[in-house]
Amino acid sequence: MYLVGGRRCDTIKLAISGTYGVGKSTTTETLSIATGIPRTHALTSRELLIDLAPGKTVMELNSIELLQLGTRRFEERVANESCDGSFISDGSVVHEWVYGTARMAVGINPGAGFLLRSIKTLAGVGRKAPLLEYTDIIGDIVKERARRLYDAYVHLPVEFPMKTDGHRPVSEPFRKLSDDTLLEVVADLGLPYEVVGGTVHERVTRIIELFDLPTVMSVEDAIAEGERRVAAATAVLEQDDRFKAAQRQKSLWRKISYAMRY
Repeated sequence: MYLVGGRRCDTIKLAISGTYGVGKSTTTETLSIATGIPRTHALTSRELLIDLAPGKTVMELNSIELLQLGTRRFEERVANESCDGSFISDGSVVHEWVYGTARMAVGINPGAGFLLRSIKTLAGVGRKAPLLEYTDIIGDIVKERARRLYDAYVHLPVEFPMKTDGHRPVSEPFRKLSDDTLLEVVADLGLPYEVVGGTVHERVTRIIELFDLPTVMSVEDAIAEGERRVAAATAVLEQDDRFKAAQRQKSLWRKISYAMRY
């Protein structure tokens, strides 16, 4: 039986929280392999954009496209987490909403340069208020689902710089804000939660201890296999022709047209 909030439980639905680039995928993959508990996740933004907005990176999306992306990822999580028994979730249903609120505060393209961010701010005049109202409504929905669905959270803090790849917000202020907001939201849910940092080995070992999780493989072997799986998944995505097309240099006119859309 698992240990959750001082109680013994037959199952555990554990959400691993953390902002962009903190190692959620490697940690959850390794933890799943080591314990034998299934891992759930939503498709990455890059995977979804291949069909939702071909030829675009996350940094080039306008506000409506970002809402579409967030809703699609929420749908993925609802489908994948609607199962009986235990699971370890890479992220949680509140993540996309938190990223959206952080974008509203920092700018919808937080990794862009000053000029593009300024243009986006002007383009958003008169359109931001309705979006804020919409995100507030979505926030109520996802937080209520999180309270009902998960047994506990583990939050992974920001401990190292993030790889700049053009598909993830690379603004450190955005990253800091989303990390702070995630932790605040997790704390407000009223569920048991722990903040766990360190190396992958330290994280996985600590999580196993905290929740008295069973092990079916050594942590060392699980790390090796987890890193192999994550690297293989990334390689497949980066070899996709449509992904490569999204990385090609855009024309000046195309860049301007993206900039003028909020």
